[in-house]
Order: sequence, then C-alpha cells, then structure tokens
Amino acid sequence: MISTVLIDAGPLIALFDRDDKYHHRVRAFLEDYECRFVSTLAVLTEVSYMLNFSVHAQIDFLEWILRGGIRLEDIRRDDIARIITLVQKYHDVPMDFADATLVAAAEKTGIRSIISLDSDFDIYRLPGKVRIHNIFSFDDYHA
Repeated sequence: MISTVLIDAGPLIALFDRDDKYHHRVRAFLEDYECRFVSTLAVLTEVSYMLNFSVHAQIDFLEWILRGGIRLEDIRRDDIARIITLVQKYHDVPMDFADATLVAAAEKTGIRSIISLDSDFDIYRLPGKVRIHNIFSFDDYHA
C-alpha cells in the first residue's frame, strides 16, 4: 500500500540540488520508500527560493510538481488564525511559516507522517499531543 506523507522543504531542496549534502541520502530514501507527497504552497515557495541558483533546478522541480510529484494542500484565510497560534506556541523553536502550514495541513488531512531534515517536527504536536512522525532517518541513509 502506498502511504501519503507530508514533505518539508529540506528533502525537496536536497532532491533537486545535486550539490546538497543530503542529496544522495534523500534520493536513496525516496527510491526505497513508495509514497505520495502532500505539501503546501509555502513549502514550494521556500524550495523555489533555495533553488534560485539554477533556473534548470527550479524548472525541474516545477515540472515534477506538474507531473504529480506533490499534491498541494490549500492553506486558506481561515487557517491563518491557527498558524498564528502555532507560531506563538513554538516561538522558542522557532516555527517558520512553512512549517506552520505543514502542521495545519496535518491537522486538516489527518496525515501523521512527514519527511523532513529538521528535528523541529520532533517537537511540534497536533491537538491531543499527537506527534507527526518523521519517517526519514539519517541513520538509515549514510552519505
């Protein structure tokens, strides 16, 4: 069965930037793990910005999205109040806007797994103190 997981900016940047120190680890992981990705426009914006060193990398990323690489979860105006609450709650981490949209997307969709290079998702909690499980393990994918 193919699982559906959230994906953060870090793995996407690593996947499309061959010089990224995590490129090979992320690529190997994604070859081994069959899943559908869900993310938000905020994450895609962050990835595009970080890939701005190469128009080719940006285009490859956007074409991958067009081919169905990621399903986008809408963040609507009504979600902004929740995002504000999350950013305030995790101000000491700190939580950025893109991460807050992923937590909001997890709450809306019921998805409880993420692929992230950040340890922040080990701290963030959904209502009821439910974790979003990061399925990417650095220990399993050595450079």
